[in-house]
Amino acid sequence: MHVFWHQRDLRLRDNRGLAAAAEDTVVPVFVIDPEVRAAVGDRQWAFWLAGVRELRAQYRERGSDLLVRVGDPATVLPAVADEHGADRVYHNEHYRPVRRERQRAVDDTIETTAVTDLTLVDPATLESRYENHSRFHDDWQAREKPSPVPAPGADALADVSDGQPVPDAGADITLPAAGEAAARERWERFLADGIDSYSDTRDDMRAAVARPVGAVSRISPYLAAGMIGIRELWADATERYEAVDGDARRNVEKYRYELSWREQNYNLLYHRPSLPSANYKSFPNAIDWENDPDNLAAWKRGETGYPLVDAGMRQLNEEGYVHNRPRQNVASFLTKHLLVDWREGLAYFEEQLLDHDPANNAANWQWTASTGTDSVDVRIFDPVAQMSKYDDGADYVTEYVPELQGVDPATIVDWPTLPRTERERLAPEYPAPIVDRDSAYERAQRVFERALGRR
Repeated sequence: MHVFWHQRDLRLRDNRGLAAAAEDTVVPVFVIDPEVRAAVGDRQWAFWLAGVRELRAQYRERGSDLLVRVGDPATVLPAVADEHGADRVYHNEHYRPVRRERQRAVDDTIETTAVTDLTLVDPATLESRYENHSRFHDDWQAREKPSPVPAPGADALADVSDGQPVPDAGADITLPAAGEAAARERWERFLADGIDSYSDTRDDMRAAVARPVGAVSRISPYLAAGMIGIRELWADATERYEAVDGDARRNVEKYRYELSWREQNYNLLYHRPSLPSANYKSFPNAIDWENDPDNLAAWKRGETGYPLVDAGMRQLNEEGYVHNRPRQNVASFLTKHLLVDWREGLAYFEEQLLDHDPANNAANWQWTASTGTDSVDVRIFDPVAQMSKYDDGADYVTEYVPELQGVDPATIVDWPTLPRTERERLAPEYPAPIVDRDSAYERAQRVFERALGRR
């Protein structure tokens, strides 16, 4: 008899740890760990609990059950194993520092087997540091990618039942449908109407508004919760890549390439557990963050006076999701134009994002803040030029910033550079820019050049 410890892997299919545990009869358990709960935002926690309910329903359909327990896994799991006569606990490897600590504590109390499931390639088998993403991709691409594993059969699941309810999230939060079936439905929609044009539409903000699932996959909340497995995505995308040619093949290959960034982010987190809290890059001098609390608060509210930035932050606050292009812009604006420490942004994203992923969040914030792995020493996104390039019709901006509806799109693009009197006449309720575009850009350049020892 084995115990399988579900964590951020709320599915039966393509769950490698569960499949390994099911070589003998398996008792599945989900532990509500107060220490992990404290690190998860309310929106994402509510989504996870909805996923746990769906997972339990799947087990019950197969004549078993998902045991739900509350407490320290190092105490709970040995007790479950003892109750059911199990001799080993299986679990998938997770790399967030708090989860790694909890896994080590469990390993010290009972026989365990840890399985690589969260990534296509075990990060322990790759180099600890790569010069750039191209070098990582070359190495990673050469490694074998395992195929998805099937869900365990009903005969492999223990005949158990559990009356412990899955607790309510305690907050009135609007969420997408949770669970493995919902994840698969969303992924199938993207395969049918999106992946063949992914590279061409992924940064088109007009398409992002018109086709929220299609221009991009919007699968990230499900992948972050483990409601769908990474091998399923890779296998399906690869099958599609091999079935098409021309522009479609180029577009599908771009999607497969983007998955390699997630793999590198986990490589970074595995080899550098301090990634969410300490600069990856070493600087000769300290970065002179300003950390103005009023500017940080305005950024969080989406009231900076920079339309693309504000639209991104308001989408985040309303939906727990923000499209990748504005996601990069809001991060750059905070760390460069406002000179607020990237850790403040990381913490707010962790609190708000439905698709929060510890590796992606930390690596991407550091990349944008120029403290991470970017090959460009000081990268600064100009939110005016970015809007001109990706949302020149103001489709995305006016979807989330209603104060600017009815204003000419070209005027919205140039908004931070317009005279104050014109802005007040056109949109009196929209906030004025909190920093000057050019002087803030130049200040960021000076600060990072000093930190790099060039001034």
